[in-house]
Amino acid sequence: MKPTILVTGGNGQLGFELARLETAFPQFTFVFTDRTTLNIASKDDVLKAFEQYQPAYFVNCAAYTAVDKAETEREAAASINADAVGIIATYCQQHRTQLIHVSTDYVFNGKGTSPYLPDDPTAPLNYYGQTKWEGEQLALKACSNSIIIRTSWVYSEHGNNFVKTMLRLMGQRPELNVVSDQVGCPTYARDLAAAIMHIITVTHSGETLTQGGIYHYSNSGVISWYDFAVGIRNIAGLSCQVHPIPSSAYPTPAARPSYSVMDLKKIQDVYGVPVVPWENSLKECINRLNASL
Repeated sequence: MKPTILVTGGNGQLGFELARLETAFPQFTFVFTDRTTLNIASKDDVLKAFEQYQPAYFVNCAAYTAVDKAETEREAAASINADAVGIIATYCQQHRTQLIHVSTDYVFNGKGTSPYLPDDPTAPLNYYGQTKWEGEQLALKACSNSIIIRTSWVYSEHGNNFVKTMLRLMGQRPELNVVSDQVGCPTYARDLAAAIMHIITVTHSGETLTQGGIYHYSNSGVISWYDFAVGIRNIAGLSCQVHPIPSSAYPTPAARPSYSVMDLKKIQDVYGVPVVPWENSLKECINRLNASL
């Protein structure tokens, strides 16, 4: 019997990229679920999934990610980002299943001046970040060996994200204004999926002992959203003019962190996960998007 990897959020960016990697890991059986096939907020549904699939690994990519809507849809955000994580972690502990849960840089207050370490103090500045922080705490409390991976600025060829939005708008408009006083690190979902599979592979083979706890993963390089937009334009060969603006000129219902840079050393040291420069990954994503046209 091949060990089973159960993935939630199968229709999201990360779930999509994990599905594309499935054929590269024939030693595992993959099961992909989404909100229509597994209600992770239901104890009964989650228990049935554990009994049916007996997963060796549970990769929770499911999340309520509408940051602005979370300010008013609080019950929905907390149900998926916090309560459901506690349910999943409880059954992972009972079934000796390794939980890998994906979290976010939004657990920090965004006022840092040097890359955040995994054990740095948290202080979410919006409700979405608060629910993701609560999910982390519930996971660690219910399943002591949980691996939590915080990430930031995720994009891919699939779904809605900054890269695809910029490409669309740059094709339609002669100029764009983009916030320049929020800095962080983009994450190509394909790289994050590969990092997760690297962790599963090296721990399952016994090459590396599983060490639960909180880890950070993104592409390397610190940029602003404005820098990111310029990079997208240049790689895509578009002529749209991009103008830097302050966050105050683009108000949103939920506050955004001005500094989202995370220290990646721990995940590299413990699991040997490779980190890819953001420009390399952005080129790959845009090339893949062009190839699919």
